[in-house]
Amino acid sequence: MWDFSVTKRDVQPSFGRVPAPGQRVAKSWFTKHYGPVPRFHPGRWEFRVFGATAIPRKHVLTFKEFQRLPTSRLSGDIHCVTKWTWPNNNWGGVLVSTLLDIAPPAADVTHVMVWAEYGYSANLRISDVMSGQAIFATHNHGEQLSPEHGFPLRLVVPHLYGYKGPKWVRGIEYMVGDRRGFWEERGYHNLGEVRRERRYSYEEDPGEGPDF
Repeated sequence: MWDFSVTKRDVQPSFGRVPAPGQRVAKSWFTKHYGPVPRFHPGRWEFRVFGATAIPRKHVLTFKEFQRLPTSRLSGDIHCVTKWTWPNNNWGGVLVSTLLDIAPPAADVTHVMVWAEYGYSANLRISDVMSGQAIFATHNHGEQLSPEHGFPLRLVVPHLYGYKGPKWVRGIEYMVGDRRGFWEERGYHNLGEVRRERRYSYEEDPGEGPDF
């Protein structure tokens, strides 16, 4: 079972700094999601790694098997595209780079699609998730995520807007080309970079989105 105990000092956010261009500091962690909160059935839950894997087969992990993966912590803000930021979060979970080592992508993989409940998805560049700065989070500030915040698993990529980090994640697909995910198909920027304020698809420069 996961254990991400933290001290009281660890959980104090700093409200005195501007978190990122165009963002304001939020004093609570809002819950925003599309559709209902799914019910979690640990005996039926599976995490799948598929697509252009280095070894051409699917990798399937049960909930118990996922719990046995090496765990890490990651410090990072969470940024909503609606212009609020909850700063100084301490995330616990499995680094995406750890999972990539266990079930590696093929050499020509350029992007991943992270899949979640109800067919929700988010596309990311492979560089966004392989650097150790992206985590499949199970805990926030030492506390297990609530169902509303994505229990049992949500993707957190601190340098990207929150729509790039789905709640209730169920798998990752390796891709040799790019295609848009759920919100990217509905007008949000294909890259979602916070520091460059990449919010909406009409702001995309040539080459920042799929060619089709």
